[in-house]
Amino acid sequence: MTIQTASPSQRGPADHDVRDQVIQAAMEHFAHYGYEKTTVSDLAKAIGFSKAYVYKFFDSKQAIGEVICANRLALITQIVSDAVAQAPTASEKMRRLFRATADAGSDMFFHNRKLYDIAAVASRDRWPSVEAHETRIRQLIQAIVLEGREQGAFERKTPLDEAVQAIYLTLRPYVNAAQLQYNLDTLDEATVLLPALILRSLAP
Repeated sequence: MTIQTASPSQRGPADHDVRDQVIQAAMEHFAHYGYEKTTVSDLAKAIGFSKAYVYKFFDSKQAIGEVICANRLALITQIVSDAVAQAPTASEKMRRLFRATADAGSDMFFHNRKLYDIAAVASRDRWPSVEAHETRIRQLIQAIVLEGREQGAFERKTPLDEAVQAIYLTLRPYVNAAQLQYNLDTLDEATVLLPALILRSLAP
């Protein structure tokens, strides 16, 4: 698998084969041992290079984790976007936004817990990949609200930025991996009741 996602902390050419080897080794080590228990030395040993050589491509373990996290979050964003795009109305888009966001996050939690832990660390420490992901979710919310207003389904009195931020804050426990793990027991109920409450508040 060739991974081309760039990070500000990467060094050297983005398509260099060694970079791909480091990322692949990191995915395997993080999945098996966890992000916090893996060292750059472990990754260097796994691919047969010195730690110093690995640092020619990434300036820290976090930089390596950023690539993996960014790719994982991009996949979640795509899943959510696809689910929303298939809905016929803005109201249904809002419901699917909550459902798809929660499903994608919980799927990663239950099926790839060690890699989920990277996302949790990234969320806790506010990595750039997490902030970019949250920005994309806000943009998706804004598009839904605007569509609903154009359709006459949503009220127009509340300033757009306030409406978007309020909806995002309601959704955030299911967007942010560090918070999601503490909200799994109410997931099914929340993804029905919360969008229903939001839609009532958005009614004209």
